[in-house]
Amino acid sequence: MNLTGKVCIVTGGASGIGRATAIKFAAEGASVVVADVNEAEGRITAEDIQRNSGRSLFVKTDVTVYNEVEQLVQTAVDTFGSLDIMFNNAGIGRYKPLLDHSPEDFDAVVKVNQYGVYYGILAAARKMRELGTAGTIINTASVFAFMASPGVIGYHAAKGAVKMMTQAAALELGEFGIRCLAIAPGGVDTPIIQGYKDMGIADKMARQHMRKQLQKPEHIANVVALLASKEADAINGSVVMVDDGFAEFK
Repeated sequence: MNLTGKVCIVTGGASGIGRATAIKFAAEGASVVVADVNEAEGRITAEDIQRNSGRSLFVKTDVTVYNEVEQLVQTAVDTFGSLDIMFNNAGIGRYKPLLDHSPEDFDAVVKVNQYGVYYGILAAARKMRELGTAGTIINTASVFAFMASPGVIGYHAAKGAVKMMTQAAALELGEFGIRCLAIAPGGVDTPIIQGYKDMGIADKMARQHMRKQLQKPEHIANVVALLASKEADAINGSVVMVDDGFAEFK
């Protein structure tokens, strides 16, 4: 999975899957641009990489604003000379029963989880085409792109859209040598499932995996690093399940 010489962007890199993946990319030799709205925690991720002799930069980015995502991509190229891997991972969760839901709840989740991915695909692909780079774009979908769960209708809508955007982008970007794929995690022990913890049902979610436990961010990061590497070159347009069987025996 050696990524030496590659330049990677990780959105949502301040915590959870994003932080673990940024650290994994750097450990595999990549230069990593960490992006997040959380400046304090995002800088910690970048500094941790630097302390371990890695090359990293933090760029405060709101993925719901296309101009900021476009500037993030340009900063990566200006700083490290290229862009090889774009990991559109930034996401939020909001647990609320449908009949208590509001349009504002829905919009907040969709803007980050759906529009943020779309903006990342668009900005990265345009830059890769401009540079003539046969790059890889990886998006974070979810098992909830395939199966329903109460209280997260906006999350379902956004992650379902990520699945289809990934397939559509892969179809159009193939002629430029650009791969586009997605991952679908199950329950991962990150801040995004805090709503489930607050409701006291995180243990129930854990038991729905084949090994009866929540996944760790590092488990997902290992798969993302593999998918970003040449060894995974045959995987394109797919949503790769990284869910410890969460969706397989329901």
